[in-house]
Amino acid sequence: MANIVTIGIVQDTASDDLASNVTRAVARVRDAASSGAQIICLQELFNAPYFCKTVRPERFDIAEPVDGPIVHTFQALAKELAVVIVVPFYEREAPGLYRNSATVIDADGAILGTYRKMHIPHDPLFEEKYYFAPGDVTGDQRTDRHPGYNGFRVWRTKYADIGVLICWDQWYPEGARITSLLGAQILFYPTAIGWHPAEKPTFGDAQVDAWRTAQRAHAIANGVFVASPNRVGFEPEPGTEGLEFFGQSFICDPFGRYLAQAGTEPTILTATCDLGLIEETRRNWPFLRDRRIDAYGPITQRWLGGA
Repeated sequence: MANIVTIGIVQDTASDDLASNVTRAVARVRDAASSGAQIICLQELFNAPYFCKTVRPERFDIAEPVDGPIVHTFQALAKELAVVIVVPFYEREAPGLYRNSATVIDADGAILGTYRKMHIPHDPLFEEKYYFAPGDVTGDQRTDRHPGYNGFRVWRTKYADIGVLICWDQWYPEGARITSLLGAQILFYPTAIGWHPAEKPTFGDAQVDAWRTAQRAHAIANGVFVASPNRVGFEPEPGTEGLEFFGQSFICDPFGRYLAQAGTEPTILTATCDLGLIEETRRNWPFLRDRRIDAYGPITQRWLGGA
């Protein structure tokens, strides 16, 4: 496996025309590949507006199975371009069972597996618990031999060993740590995060800074690269003030240094990552060596008391 890999992430809007969103994403992947990207990640639920702003049962109709048209489209594209593609979409796993998922397609078009979002939020305009079941923790989490495993996973792609976590997962150090311990060299965080318009003047800058800081901390604490593609644009919703997705996508190295940053407009970011920097960083900051794994049992409890 090469020590140098170029990764790309797509920051884009989404319209009510689902087919048009897919067509545009295909074009964005082609653009990223033409810029040298070998592993390319789209934003969370890329093919539709963020439909979780309100509870509307008809929106379950957006979901597709892993072997549906969306994944098939990107399998053919990955094979044509010889790139790895991370495809985040609304998955229909079974009747009445839906997931917020990301399928990893290798550079030969083969499906390596599907990650299902583990942490599901429930906030105003983020009604995700209605739409998504969380990923299950079953199967063999150390290998890909169990095709039904839905927990934290790592995929050995043609170009690098990668892990995928989705949006709300990015606030949890446990997910980043476990995925890194499984051997991930790059963590991808496809995202749909934005401002409530009424909050933006007071909290907007701080929210963006917190979002970036949390993920850069995962890179530093684990000695891995992190890439986070977010969506952009204001999306209205009847009966609400809507959401303004703030973009600010980025790629950073194991020191937390920005390799590429975006603003609030649609764009493609690429960055060349020297995977040898992981070894160098961990030798100088041996956080994994110094972990007190004998002392961490209480982390499995939801609360330990206190005032």
